[in-house]
Amino acid sequence: MSQERRREMIVMAALPLVAEYGAAVTTAQIARAAGIGEATVFRAFTDKDELLDACVAEALRSDHVLEQLASVPLDQPLTERLAEAADAMRAHMTRISAVLGALHASGRRSRGPQPREDGSQPRELPDRATSFGATREALTELFEPDRDRLRLPPERLAALFLSLTFAGARGAAGDPESSITEVVDVFVHGILK
Repeated sequence: MSQERRREMIVMAALPLVAEYGAAVTTAQIARAAGIGEATVFRAFTDKDELLDACVAEALRSDHVLEQLASVPLDQPLTERLAEAADAMRAHMTRISAVLGALHASGRRSRGPQPREDGSQPRELPDRATSFGATREALTELFEPDRDRLRLPPERLAALFLSLTFAGARGAAGDPESSITEVVDVFVHGILK
């Protein structure tokens, strides 16, 4: 197994533990979850901080949500396409919040990506503007089949939907009863009877 693949495998095993324990997670716990010896963790990462930085970078990556958005069938009704998209985006935001929130709650502040001991550069944190742009483009594709029925261009609706979804990542104004379907229905059909 390549060093980069080993690092990815360790990060994937570590993410749920980091979301649960924050910086208090031990490398022994991570090694057990990955099914490897603790020494292997330190052959892949110079220290726990480097591993935690890699977990933050992984949590922030948008390619997972972009894959989910690309897999939404375009032959579904618009409300169903948007509900699937909102579910995928909410899951992405939940993952980010869990990892960053647990790290913050355990007293860890982000250091930003640090050079590795061997001098190589770690995976950079995703650029926020690039990530939002790619997500907006993926959402635009979901509006395209209904372009002739829309009041605004798909690009504009995608931007509005993205804002609404991120604002409602924890439910409308903290309302645990708000559902994705309800939010999408109001977005598509408006608030008037």
